[in-house]
Amino acid sequence: MAYNVLLLSSAYVVMSFFLCSVHAKVNLNASSLTSGDDNLRGRSVKSNQLVFDVRKHGAYGDGLHDDSKALAKAWSAACSSSQPSIVLVPKGMKYLTKHITLSGPCKSSITLMIEGTLVAPPRKSDWSKKTIQHWIMFNGVRGLTVAGHGAINGNGKIWWQNSCKTNSKLTCTKAPTALTFSSCSNLKVENLKLVNSQQIHMSVEDCTDVRILGLTITAPGTSPNTDGIHITRSKKVHVTGCTIKTGDDCMSIEDGTENLHVKKIVCGPGHGISIGSLGDHNSKARVNNVTVDNVRLYGTTNGARIKTWQGGRGYAKNIVFQNMIMENVWNPIIIDQNYCDSATPCKKQVEISTSAVQVSNVSFKNIRGTSASKEAIKLDCSRNVPCQDINLKDVKLTVKGDGGDAKSTCRNAKWKKSGTVIPQPCASSN
Repeated sequence: MAYNVLLLSSAYVVMSFFLCSVHAKVNLNASSLTSGDDNLRGRSVKSNQLVFDVRKHGAYGDGLHDDSKALAKAWSAACSSSQPSIVLVPKGMKYLTKHITLSGPCKSSITLMIEGTLVAPPRKSDWSKKTIQHWIMFNGVRGLTVAGHGAINGNGKIWWQNSCKTNSKLTCTKAPTALTFSSCSNLKVENLKLVNSQQIHMSVEDCTDVRILGLTITAPGTSPNTDGIHITRSKKVHVTGCTIKTGDDCMSIEDGTENLHVKKIVCGPGHGISIGSLGDHNSKARVNNVTVDNVRLYGTTNGARIKTWQGGRGYAKNIVFQNMIMENVWNPIIIDQNYCDSATPCKKQVEISTSAVQVSNVSFKNIRGTSASKEAIKLDCSRNVPCQDINLKDVKLTVKGDGGDAKSTCRNAKWKKSGTVIPQPCASSN
């Protein structure tokens, strides 16, 4: 009897030691929020969240050593945790980060808190053919938040200098998108600074239930293809309170976008807020239920724009541009179904195309400001698939300075107006 008691006691001690060792191992590189990290003070975080600091996983933070593996290790540990977790990129430091994919699914909700700066490699030679399209990519993550007061710096100058858009003698090549979200759901991105991306700053692809809040996106007005926020094949997306200054579309909204709400955006320089381009290479596109509300545009090449290629198929419908102020914008209101952005000239639609992306039920409401060109309203639609149900309400656009009266032109557009619309819509047609 005494022997049995002794045996059971010994087994209990061994098992207790084993469990304590496992617990210590799991939490070796994580800390509780009760430890009071300065990077997280003032944050709205839950008390049960674990913090995985990239420095504890080997990050240097000097902007010289490659910290990609440290970030990947911290992500892997956080993603494997059954508790809600934070991957922390601490402030006051630069973290050189090469191409990286942070994948799910994770066992619980996860936050990447960027307080420092993630910086891309400065040389094109640091990228391979397999990785050249993406810099930082999130794939298949549910319950993801990417936030903080830090920055994501794409070091884009070397890419812009070698772009065929900058020098037509150069061969057109691919360049990385700085931040890509692919097949994510319940996604929140807020308060970050995205700077000087190699190409597109942020792309949301095949995602559902997305909130994008308070971003600042900045690149020179001459930087090619540096779209601010690109959205495609995604549903239930809200973009609010962002300031975007780039060399391309402040927002580009492409095929598969449904139930998108954009509000309180400042845009410029850049190419405006664009639906499209759609239907390139005779492809089929679907865009439905998009509202762009309360936007200010400064010195952009376009304002509210829908652009489709010749020969495409599908539709762009139930679209509202409203409560917009434009200052010195070249094409304040434009539907362009003869869009062409090709290294070789596009043949005219009348020569080769019998189809087009159908543009219908589009409203331009309460839009005011100044145009940098005389043509303030341009509806250039397909001969074979005309624009249907284009509504203009309470629009007042004048030419900047003493440029005379603003004008409008229409081709193959079925429209109607209400309230005061200046310039008179479709005063000239062809």
